[in-house]
Amino acid sequence: QVQLVESGGGLVQPGGSLRLSCAASGSIFINVLGWGRQAPGKQRDLVAAITRGGSTSYADSVKGRFTISRDNAKNTVYLQMNSLKPEDTAVYYCYARALGSQSAYWGQGTQVTVSS
Repeated sequence: QVQLVESGGGLVQPGGSLRLSCAASGSIFINVLGWGRQAPGKQRDLVAAITRGGSTSYADSVKGRFTISRDNAKNTVYLQMNSLKPEDTAVYYCYARALGSQSAYWGQGTQVTVSS
């Protein structure tokens, strides 16, 4: 079992920055940590992911603006979001996948609102 707790969401103006954090805890060995987001009435989309070894991947919509990182000792993943746009507004969810598993655990989400 894995528990994931996100923090760092809030209201920011277009062009601004936010840093999200997610602390993971539990009994499984976590390989992949990542972030997804969901706007009202929309599907949940994957945003970024990082393996325990540090390999990263990003959705095309956030490449060059968002950076994912992790602290393996603290079991924490971060999402640095720069040059934010109104279309980035969504609930952001942290997720974790165990080694050899296709299934993901998800956190409760944190609201990010980009508006002037």
